[in-house]
Amino acid sequence: MGSGESGRVGRRALLIGGGAAAVGAAALGWDELRRAWWRLPGTERKRVEGALDHAGAQWTAAARANWRRADRPDDFGIDRVVVHVVQGSFATALRVFKNPGHGAAAHYVVGKDGRVAQMIRELDVAFHAGNRDMNERSIGIEHEGFVDRPQDFTEAMYASSARLTAGICARYGIPVDREHIIGHVEVEGTDHTDPGPHWDWDRYLRLVRRAATAPTTAPTLPPRA
Repeated sequence: MGSGESGRVGRRALLIGGGAAAVGAAALGWDELRRAWWRLPGTERKRVEGALDHAGAQWTAAARANWRRADRPDDFGIDRVVVHVVQGSFATALRVFKNPGHGAAAHYVVGKDGRVAQMIRELDVAFHAGNRDMNERSIGIEHEGFVDRPQDFTEAMYASSARLTAGICARYGIPVDREHIIGHVEVEGTDHTDPGPHWDWDRYLRLVRRAATAPTTAPTLPPRA
């Protein structure tokens, strides 16, 4: 299951507009300024409530406390996909990610029957990996099931998740390999073990590569306002 951001550092606000900047540029680090530029009026991408990044997904919004607004990949580059297993049902994943007290959520949830729910826009940072840097650079995909039950990882789930990951990799130029498509267990500093020993990585990457060569209707990055 997804987990929140460890080692989170409070970001100093850059308040622009209303007649004054509350914090001068000299007080902010260059990296922080670079990541905050998109907050200027006219630089943020247009957003439509309930818009999808993956064709065929259903929109089910995660609690606002479980993610952070951003404008990726302009403020944070995206170069990883993180695979999770929820240790429960599809409904369980949706329920906990809608709970603001949970403190974590993934961008997507994939069911054993292949259905996909999108809960957070890819533009935004989901609290799913337990590591702030990885959260900022990755897309999190939660899967229904239990790590010790190989029967939960169905053909429909693998195929649907592979199409989802192939679309993500195409949008952001992410290589389809085990360095860039990783399990939650591989995130530095995490105490999670998912997707576990029964997740068939060879099969999954083969399906992602196959899906990457098929025609796609996935949306492109939206234009700026």
